[in-house]
Formats: sequence, C-alpha cells, structure tokens
Amino acid sequence: MAVVDLLDLPALLAPTAPVVGLDLGEKTIGVAVSDTTRMVANPLELIRRSKFTDDAAALFALMETRGAGGIVIGLPVNMDGSEGPRCQSSRAFARNLLRLRDLPIAFWDERMSSMAVNRVLIDEADVTRARRAELVDKMAAAWILQGALERLRTG
Repeated sequence: MAVVDLLDLPALLAPTAPVVGLDLGEKTIGVAVSDTTRMVANPLELIRRSKFTDDAAALFALMETRGAGGIVIGLPVNMDGSEGPRCQSSRAFARNLLRLRDLPIAFWDERMSSMAVNRVLIDEADVTRARRAELVDKMAAAWILQGALERLRTG
C-alpha cells in the first residue's frame, strides 16, 4: 500500500478493522485506536521512542492486538498552512513504516491538537503537570484520530 488520501482509507480496510492514530513526538509516540465502527477514538498507549525498528515493532504489536488495518498520522502543519521540518519527519516516518509493512497510511492536520488536549486536562480535568506529561501525547493521538474519523463520516 502507500500513503493515501484520508477519504480513500476506508475502501482499503476490512469493514470492521479499527484504525490507529499517531501523534509523533521527538521522545514519544502517542497511540490511539478507533472502535470497529470507526466512530470513536480512544487513547491507547505511549511508545517511548528509541530505534525506529523498535518503535515500529511496538506499534505493529499494538495494531495486531487490536486488529487495526490502517494508520492516521498527525501532520504538524504550520499555522500558515506550510510544511516544515516536523512534517518532513512525519512523512519520513510513514515511508519507513511502509518499508516494513504493507498497509494504508493517511495524514491528518494536527494543528493545535496538543494545545487543545492540554487545555482540557488543565481547565476541565484539573490534572497535575506530572500526570499531564503522561497523558498528553496519547490523548493528542485520540484527538487527531477523532478528527479524521469525523471527516470520514462527513465525506
């Protein structure tokens, strides 16, 4: 497979295969997963980054336990819509995954996802700074995936 347009993703998946969402950070990868109806995204796991092959193995193991068939990666587009080094890094991550496994990957604009999640954790959940550090990346992955799922529903 390859990197595909988000709207083409469902046609490439088994009807009830969940989708995984990723928030790629420098030190961690936040992972979220959809339900089998692809209506709701749930925070799943935080992968501490080390070597790419180890990171990919951890991701693929999570996908296999959930029966996930595709990936949505948050694309950190600049506020002006341009793509900088972080976008290039995300695209390279996707290319490297495709060298290891044949699966559909789509991107979703993740602008403001971490900021929005932090705001929710501070303002609404009153979560401590230490606990926020543990939660923000996997919750940002769920935020990214939920946005993509909503886009798939509205076409």
